[in-house]
Amino acid sequence: MTNTAVKDVVIVGGGTAGWISAAVIKRLLGSRVNVTLVESEEIGSVGVGEATIPPIILLNKMLGLDEKEFLRETKATMKLAIRFENWKEQGDSYYHTFGAPGKSFAFCHFHHYFKRAQELGLKDSIWEYDLNYLACEAGKFAHIKSPDPIIEMPYAYHFDASLYARFLRKKCEEMGVVRKEGMIERVEQHSENGYIKAATLKDGTSISGDLFIDCSGFKGLLTQQTLNTGYEDWSHWLPCDRAVAMPSERHENTSPFTRSIAHSAGWQWRIPLQHRNGNGLVYSSNYYSDDQALDILSNNIDTKPLADPNFIRFKTGRRRKQWNKNVIAVGLASGFLEPLESTSIHLIQSAVVRLIHLFPHNGIRQEQIDEYNQQSKLEYEQIRDFIILHYHVNERNDSQFWRDVRNMEVPKSLTHKIELFKASGNIFREQNDLFLESSWLQVMMGQGIDANDYHPLANAMSDEKLLELMRNIKNIKNEPVGKIATHDMFIKQFCGL
Repeated sequence: MTNTAVKDVVIVGGGTAGWISAAVIKRLLGSRVNVTLVESEEIGSVGVGEATIPPIILLNKMLGLDEKEFLRETKATMKLAIRFENWKEQGDSYYHTFGAPGKSFAFCHFHHYFKRAQELGLKDSIWEYDLNYLACEAGKFAHIKSPDPIIEMPYAYHFDASLYARFLRKKCEEMGVVRKEGMIERVEQHSENGYIKAATLKDGTSISGDLFIDCSGFKGLLTQQTLNTGYEDWSHWLPCDRAVAMPSERHENTSPFTRSIAHSAGWQWRIPLQHRNGNGLVYSSNYYSDDQALDILSNNIDTKPLADPNFIRFKTGRRRKQWNKNVIAVGLASGFLEPLESTSIHLIQSAVVRLIHLFPHNGIRQEQIDEYNQQSKLEYEQIRDFIILHYHVNERNDSQFWRDVRNMEVPKSLTHKIELFKASGNIFREQNDLFLESSWLQVMMGQGIDANDYHPLANAMSDEKLLELMRNIKNIKNEPVGKIATHDMFIKQFCGL
């Protein structure tokens, strides 16, 4: 494709996507590349991505961020799970935690033993064997370090995305990333291959590069407006196309989980931060007007609003190529999957890490582009299926929206996973699937899918031994909860607030 060594990397757009990209590239490649980031104070960011999943821990460690400083600078709280309310049916709730129920067994997951125990008369829910769930219900958190994985408590964060971007910007500039303030007025392409050559700002400054990262948000300044990459529309599976966000005063007590509350044509998020709550309603414009959506959100915020509502329009789907010519689209420029499972920031992280793995230091090759795009496509599709699962498998009959998503035709990959679990209780994690078996299990069971069978290995012990095992695991899971601090106390003590 090109024999030019990639020395100059230009990132178009700041925000979370731009500054994560700059931080990862500069931290790992150092002086081998020059990194320039172009952003304008005139352009606001979407800025509602406040909830994350556990891989953010690895990102922050790789960037050398001190956790205490990070928590203070971004007003962060800890996240152990998402609580889904009214999704299966009104009044029902369940958790998707970052932990796993029970303990690991060779060749046979815990839920098979649990299924057999239920048939013997066990009345517990499977979440009673999940330490993350127990800590959520108690409003507690701690860094639990143990050689025994049965009492691990994986976590992520809620944080202010704009403060995180500002925090990373400071770290990036210390590492040598050059920030250019200004609006891009013109993009120049090489005549022979269409590659991006340079971006010219309104003040006439020309910024040339060998590799460009498009973090310009939904508009996709380079990937779409310049290269016309195209978009794969998934709104027939995920019909929500708008959101309205509005911050409010913090609760007296901050919970260590995100709340996702289903309404008649969408769902509401509640995210607790140190200094405020993040609130928003994701909805379909085919079922709600903007005024209706705002009315629903306003009537379901339980603390005083701190700002005017921010309306956001989107279309679920992905760019047909995340890497096109010498442009890699990252963040909203690469596609959009609604924030139901807090994957937006993770998709930024994985896109940049994937680029590092395939970094074209001695010139861009088609083989690298193809591999990058194949991995990106698979990742988006796997997350898409997981999100569709929440909508499609429901028992609500109170609105046309829920009847429509229940009766829609879904991807065959998702149908296979649901039918396999129904028939045998088996769940298999596909290659590089972001979500583990325990995640699929919790959402399928939470949405009301019941397995008709369990693995024969669950019959290897007597009835008495199995029920004794269940009691022992439950006791082990409950034991740490009484010893750890409340979530608010942890934040105060750990951060020195």
